[in-house]
Amino acid sequence: RNVVVEGKRTSIRLEPEMWRSLQEICRRERCSVHDIATMVAAERTQGSLTAALRVFVMTYFRAAATEDGHNTAGHGSGRVLSPLY
Repeated sequence: RNVVVEGKRTSIRLEPEMWRSLQEICRRERCSVHDIATMVAAERTQGSLTAALRVFVMTYFRAAATEDGHNTAGHGSGRVLSPLY
């Protein structure tokens, strides 16, 4: 898909789940994918924009995770989790 970073169009390839996660972040933060891509591009120090966006998404949700949320989801019960499959 195409995104605009600092006024320039570029394309990035993300898995469907990563796109959905990025769109959820945009909804929660009341901004656009272009806004996040521009911010991530400005702050990254190495690697591709696509890789930096993947790390951003993971970091965003990791920071939002709480012990209560993990307990509610049943995490830590010793069984293998497979929410995506």
